[in-house]
Amino acid sequence: MPSGNRDNLLLGIAAMLLGMLLMTMMDATAKWLGEGYPISQIVFFRNLFALPPILVVTWASGGLSSLRTRQWKLHLLRGFAILLAIYTFFWGLRFLPLADAIALAFLAPLFVSLLSIPLLGEKVGPRRWAAVGVGFVGMLVMLRPGAEVFRWEALLPTATAFGYALAMILTRRLSREDSNASIIFWGTLVGCLFSAAFLPFAWRTPPLIDFALLAMMGMVGSVSMYCMTVAYRSAPAAVIAPFEYTALLWGLLIGWLVWSELPDAWVWTGAAVIVGSGIYILHREQRIARKGRAGTSGG
Repeated sequence: MPSGNRDNLLLGIAAMLLGMLLMTMMDATAKWLGEGYPISQIVFFRNLFALPPILVVTWASGGLSSLRTRQWKLHLLRGFAILLAIYTFFWGLRFLPLADAIALAFLAPLFVSLLSIPLLGEKVGPRRWAAVGVGFVGMLVMLRPGAEVFRWEALLPTATAFGYALAMILTRRLSREDSNASIIFWGTLVGCLFSAAFLPFAWRTPPLIDFALLAMMGMVGSVSMYCMTVAYRSAPAAVIAPFEYTALLWGLLIGWLVWSELPDAWVWTGAAVIVGSGIYILHREQRIARKGRAGTSGG
């Protein structure tokens, strides 16, 4: 492997590892603050303080002209999809261990496969359908519906996965015309404005330390998204995407250190099934993409 390619791979992996650590830190901060603040207020500050880093990077990489768009309806829909993901995840963190919520949110690749059929006109072959089915079995193992330990709150990160998957599908559509900066900025602005509308109905004035945590949460979330963008630009998705699952390890470590949370055997088993099915779906998508470039089809 040429030195330049190897360096890009290492940069991509390092950026993804850092991005997942920062994302988990943001989630842990939201869980901590969620014990005393309305969800809309947390979502508002998460988006508000994410905007300055986005604008700085946008200005440095080509100016504000890159924010131009003609796809306002798609940006609005994507913004609401992200809001669905953030609201349900932050709500779920009030009731669930951090690692459990993160594991359920990794159902997103399965929803991406399902949503790509009506929204992108893609074909899903029998192998990917089987992987999707296996992934949902993993979800059922984690949730254990009908058992005494089942909690409806565990469905919230599942809704997070759906919202995130819809946002990813819309990102694919938007990226045909718009820049990455435009996609990230308008989605964040929609989240900021929508959550701001609820502030008069649910507000708690934060002391200085909590205000600093709210500001850090937004900035860390923005930097984590930038790290993931760098990762996918530096190396193939097949190499980078599996490292997203290190968020589970960070969630386990932080949850144990801060809240003394340890997942049980059912959670570990279900999470392993979900992760395995997600990685297999990614593998199939990469193979199909290569075949498509070669002029053949598959599924």
